[in-house]
Amino acid sequence: MSTITIKIGSNVLTGPDRRLNVDRMEDLARQIAVLHSRGDKVVLVSSGAMAAGRGMTSDYEHLDPVAQRQLLSSIGQVKLIDTWQQIFSAHNIKIGQLLLTKQDLRTRAHYLNMKNCVDVLWNSGVLPVVNENDAVSLTGLMFTDNDELSALIASMMDCQKLIILSNIDGIFDGDPKDPSAHVITEVRRGTSVAQYVQASKSDFGRGGMVTKCRMAQKTAGAGIDVYIANGSASDTILRIADDDSSLVRTHFEAAGRNTAVKKWIAYSDGFATARIVVNEGAATALLDTSRVSSLLPVGIKEIEGNFKKDDIVIIADESGKNIAVGRVATDKDTALRQVGAKRQRPIVHYDYLFVYPQV
Repeated sequence: MSTITIKIGSNVLTGPDRRLNVDRMEDLARQIAVLHSRGDKVVLVSSGAMAAGRGMTSDYEHLDPVAQRQLLSSIGQVKLIDTWQQIFSAHNIKIGQLLLTKQDLRTRAHYLNMKNCVDVLWNSGVLPVVNENDAVSLTGLMFTDNDELSALIASMMDCQKLIILSNIDGIFDGDPKDPSAHVITEVRRGTSVAQYVQASKSDFGRGGMVTKCRMAQKTAGAGIDVYIANGSASDTILRIADDDSSLVRTHFEAAGRNTAVKKWIAYSDGFATARIVVNEGAATALLDTSRVSSLLPVGIKEIEGNFKKDDIVIIADESGKNIAVGRVATDKDTALRQVGAKRQRPIVHYDYLFVYPQV
């Protein structure tokens, strides 16, 4: 049995007329139904609500961007989930809808409650269909896009694979429109593809290939194999699930498995209340993957912002680069009294520390 999160982007689910491509949705559902029949556990993260909304009304162009998002996502989500429900019913699969905002996952308790909900659906033979609740998400607390949401879900459910379906074959070593450009099929741990990534966004989604790469590398660093592939290619989902290496796609190789707590922390940086700047020695120790290191008071140079015990904080090096995220074991006042002192308890213990993959 495999556990897989599948994220389907808006450009995969929509046709040139900006309406939902039901034929495409039926083909993707057919593949997911095969996995379901095998006993595999799947979470479907489905974009397409706003695109579906655009296909249902033209009375939105006079609205400001926030109001447009609220209108289109509200009416479009109904159409999107109803279409999925009809399609999966033909395969005798029940679906359950989960609409999330980033605030729904802001604490460990919220996170575990959401995990329990997905477990209940899985154990009841129900396919979870997840999307961000764009109608009520505040701009400052929105997921970057559904790539970030799918990465968090895959990590939360300890999935073995995260499949991100886009409208191109993967990460190219040049402009995808250039005939001489080729897909980078394997991205090993520590390998950078930043110089190849195009910064353009899709017509429908908020994110682009930059977001996909960043989330893919973080998720792979948390111990999950990540695949970016073309959702319109033949049997893409099944071929990735079956480890068919002949499929043209980009595979981000998983690093060692992380604990459940570390996986939660990895995607909690959006809730950070402060930033701790560390000296060169501490940064070197934290980034050394061959050793187990906690953040000790002796390594702290500066604290920006405020925090209480158990808050999430960002850890940065002297140049200002964010290198890790963690949960603090004390409050700011106590930490300040200990800065520079030796033989003190960790400010952030290794068990509650996630170091960003270095690329």
